[in-house]
Amino acid sequence: MSNDWNRRRFLGTSTALGASLFSGITQGAEDPPLMPPDKQPPDLQLPEVVTRKAGWAVVGLGKLALEEIMPAFPKCYLAQPTALVSGHPDKAKRVAGAYGIDPKNIYDYDNFDKIVDNDKIDVVYIVLPNSMHCEFTLRALKAGKHVYCEKPMSVAAEEGERMIAAAKEAKRQLGVAYRLHYEPFNLKVMEMCANKQFGPIRTIASSNCQDVKAPNIRLSKKLGGGPVGDVGIYSINAARYITSEHPVEVSAFAQQPKDDPRFREVPAGVTFTLKFPSCILAHCDCSFNAAESRYYRIHCAKGTIEMDPSFSYRGLRLFTSEKQKRDEIQLDPVDHFAAEMDHFSHCVLNNKPTRTPGELGLADMQVIEAIDEAVKSGRSVRVRWSKT
Repeated sequence: MSNDWNRRRFLGTSTALGASLFSGITQGAEDPPLMPPDKQPPDLQLPEVVTRKAGWAVVGLGKLALEEIMPAFPKCYLAQPTALVSGHPDKAKRVAGAYGIDPKNIYDYDNFDKIVDNDKIDVVYIVLPNSMHCEFTLRALKAGKHVYCEKPMSVAAEEGERMIAAAKEAKRQLGVAYRLHYEPFNLKVMEMCANKQFGPIRTIASSNCQDVKAPNIRLSKKLGGGPVGDVGIYSINAARYITSEHPVEVSAFAQQPKDDPRFREVPAGVTFTLKFPSCILAHCDCSFNAAESRYYRIHCAKGTIEMDPSFSYRGLRLFTSEKQKRDEIQLDPVDHFAAEMDHFSHCVLNNKPTRTPGELGLADMQVIEAIDEAVKSGRSVRVRWSKT
């Protein structure tokens, strides 16, 4: 018994001594504690307390709405779908059932104006063909609702001006769905360019191309189709947020093959150059008749910044190059649609200005009109900016 007690005593003493020595070796008086005092990690992010979500009515249940916008709502903190507007009642009922929307809140294009009596709707999201954007924006604003409109915001700058004026008169927000203003990779590019991380920008090269099969609303002139407004607008808007400038002059050429019936109403592709006040040039091309290409490359005085892909819904990648060294910047991706809908909901609920207002969309429309004029005239065209 005595020997066993002595052995246990020795082991306990030696263990305590070893711990004391180990502690003395690894932690000095100046070393930080290994555990926060309150046992909570200092970078722990607590969930936001949401007292109210903004109710959204989605107008138009096409491919974009069903495959991207509706599935994004469950990822939102501040936005929820509360109504649908569609010309196809059976489809609308099925979508309503999938997302827990009261069938009483399903509308068609004829009775759309009855949303004025629905206090479950705060925001109307216009996801219609381009030619219908202006009409339904004006109707939604007249009904007292805030509007979030897909890009391009309209088919003419004059329509965009009317939409902005109507929002001001109704004292409601008008936002344009420039989702890349809400995702981390493009935001990082904006930051790097604003800080001139690689020196002044010299030129920009951008491409947004895809192969569009008929039938498709993008190929209809009556519905406001065409490659510039649909995919070229990404390059236009990117060049503007990269430079933080408005282009002053454009030149452009269109490709419209006679042997392809898809392009009897709209061009197959358009290549255009934007000239900025600082003399930066942006060379851009967009096409409905080419393999997929969605990138931009920024040539600076001391290096380059490249995103490839840059305009896709997911899988974006950001690279920088300097002195023959190429690096990829790793960031946590987000759902673009959830991010933009949460932002606009926050603005509506808290009476804050949106990051992508109607004026942003109007500026792109004015560039698009200059591109169209340059294509028709075969000469460079000055961009005419409105006072709105």
